Amino acid sequence: MKKKNFLSMLVFTLVFALFAVACGGGGNQAEQPKPAEQPAEQPAEQPAQPEASKGETPDSIIIATGGTSGTYYPLGGGMAQIFTDKAGINSSAQSTGASVENMRLIKDGQVDLAFTQGDIADYASKGSVMFKEGGAIGNLTAIASLYNETVQIIVAKDSPIKTVEDLKGKRVSVGAPGSGTEANAQQILEIHGLTFDDLGKADRLAFGESASFIQDGTLDAAFVTAGTPTAAVNELAATKGVRVIGIAEEQMAKIIEQYPYYASQNIPAGTYPGFDEEVNTVAVKAQLVARAELDETLVYNMTKALYENMDQMKTVHAKAAEINIEKALEGVSLDVHPGAAKYFEEKGIK
Repeated sequence: MKKKNFLSMLVFTLVFALFAVACGGGGNQAEQPKPAEQPAEQPAEQPAQPEASKGETPDSIIIATGGTSGTYYPLGGGMAQIFTDKAGINSSAQSTGASVENMRLIKDGQVDLAFTQGDIADYASKGSVMFKEGGAIGNLTAIASLYNETVQIIVAKDSPIKTVEDLKGKRVSVGAPGSGTEANAQQILEIHGLTFDDLGKADRLAFGESASFIQDGTLDAAFVTAGTPTAAVNELAATKGVRVIGIAEEQMAKIIEQYPYYASQNIPAGTYPGFDEEVNTVAVKAQLVARAELDETLVYNMTKALYENMDQMKTVHAKAAEINIEKALEGVSLDVHPGAAKYFEEKGIK
C-alpha cells in the first residue's frame, strides 16, 4: 500500500512540475512583445510626415501647340526646352491643329499641356459651341494666360478688299476645320451681317497654306488668329506684301459686348515688313492649360521654371515678351491647376 501511495505521489509530482514549466514558458513569451509590436514601430508613434504629392507624373511631358507656321509651335518648343533643362522634366512640343484639337487631346489624355485660345477653353469647359456634341471636358485646368492672340484678316498688299464687308463673294480661308480661328471668323462675319455662305468660298486652311494661296493668287483673304508677328504672315509680307483689314470701332464694340472674351487690339505699323499703318482689330487671350490629373508638384515645378526663365523664352519668339506673371490669371475662366495656383500664391498673384 505504501509503495502504491509512493508511486501515485511521484506521478503527481512529475505532472505538476511539467505543468509549471509549461505555464512559466508561456507567461514569459506573453510578457515579451514581438519586435513588430514594439511601440517605436507603431505607425501612430512615428513622427508626422508631409503628405506626398498626388497625381500623375508621366515619364515625358507632351505639349500640344499648333501649326508650324503659327506662334504656339515655337513657344511650345521653348517651354519644352526650359522644362527639360531647368526643371529636369523631359518634355517635347507636338504640332497639332491648335486650340480645338488640343482640348480633345487633353480630354483623351494624349497630351499633358496645351496652348489654346481663352474662348475655346471656355467653350470646352462648358460643352458649348463646337463642344456641344462631345460634351464638356472635365479634366481641363488652367496654368496661365500668356498673351493676346490677334484676329488678323490678311490680304495681299495690292488687294481691292478694304473692309470686312468686302469679303462677300470672295474666296476666304476661315481657319483649319474646327479651329479657334474658324469660330472667330464666324463671329466677326456675323457682327458684320455675313455668314460663311455669303463668301464666294470658305476654305478651311492652316496659316501656312493660307499665306501660300494668297501669294499665288488662288485665295483672296484669310483669317489668322495668332500672336503677332505671325510667321506665316511675316513670310507673305516679305514676298508679296500684306495688309490687315481693320475692324471699325462700332463693330468692335458690338463684338466685345456680345462675346466678352474679346478685347480691342492695335497692330502697330512695322509689325511686318512693309506694314506701314496701324490697324485696329480684336484679340483673345492665349492660354496654357493642363490635364487635371497631373501631379501638383510637377505642375508647380513647370510653372516656376517657365516664369523664372522668361529671358530664355524671349529668344524663341517676340511674343514671349508679353508673357507677364502679373497678368497670368487675366481672362482665365477655368479652375487653375493646384500646382500653378500654389506658385502664383507664393508670388502674390490673385
